[in-house]
Amino acid sequence: MAEPTRKESTATLPGQERYVAPIDETPLQAVDSIDESAPAASMWADAWRTLRRNPMFIISAILIVLVVFVALFPGVFTKQNPNYCNLDNSLEPAKAGHPFGFDLQGCDVYTRTIYGTRTSLSVGLLSTILVVVLGAFIGALAGFFGGWVDAVLSRLTDIFLALPILLGAIVVLQMFKTSTSIWKLVLVITLFGWVSTARIARGAVMEAKNLEFNTASTALGSTPWRNLIRHIIPNSLASIIVIGTTSLGSYIVLEATLSFLGVGLPTTTVSWGGDISSAQSVLRTNPSVLFYPSAALAITVLAFIMMGDAVKDALDPKSRTA
Repeated sequence: MAEPTRKESTATLPGQERYVAPIDETPLQAVDSIDESAPAASMWADAWRTLRRNPMFIISAILIVLVVFVALFPGVFTKQNPNYCNLDNSLEPAKAGHPFGFDLQGCDVYTRTIYGTRTSLSVGLLSTILVVVLGAFIGALAGFFGGWVDAVLSRLTDIFLALPILLGAIVVLQMFKTSTSIWKLVLVITLFGWVSTARIARGAVMEAKNLEFNTASTALGSTPWRNLIRHIIPNSLASIIVIGTTSLGSYIVLEATLSFLGVGLPTTTVSWGGDISSAQSVLRTNPSVLFYPSAALAITVLAFIMMGDAVKDALDPKSRTA
């Protein structure tokens, strides 16, 4: 009974015959074939290809390279001493060799803006490195081991999360106001800035530890610490890099804010925040004294924020397939 049923189901009416081309006349085999000689694709390779085609990344990279070059080699752009001030030049306008004019103390605004790049960028970079290392370590421990380790570290994170970073930095720096240096400012920013990175790292590690490669590595006899360092953390770096890139600009602004409030770097240290603070007294009569260090600060922060957005889009698989 099955055979007649099969023949009836495959029968076609006159004029409805179907033509099926031979397999050698169709390009399906070429389309479905895989080039085994091609290198294996990875998330980082795909992200780099995406970044190279992103105009935001190109513009931000050019600006960041320029800012870093200015910070490393300020003598290429000016031969003046940023701490040399002459009251005879107080609030003098721009002239040959001094394109930005002079501030209230007779200091060259252009020279101080150039040399202030090194201080502000150093604080931002050092703070970001320490924040990422500390936050990623605490978040990775909490997310990987769970249990009481996660409970203790999560409560510690909540305590620091309840403290505003600016207010906490002001309180700590006021307690040790006798000698404020770049490293002391970096440590204070790190003390209150690791919380966001820890929360991001915790979530990324909790997601990565449940993937198949971790189970396979454990089955092959790998220890938990080896899994965490060799497999879990490297597969969680995308989110950590994104939060670190976007936070760098925020730490540069924080240094400028603390210096503006008078609790950051001392006045003998050339920085954008200190120059902005000094220029507020002549804001109405000579706004250009405030404009140039503020513009340098804004351009630098904008470059790092744009870089962070570009990296985030490149490392996010959903944005790449959209």
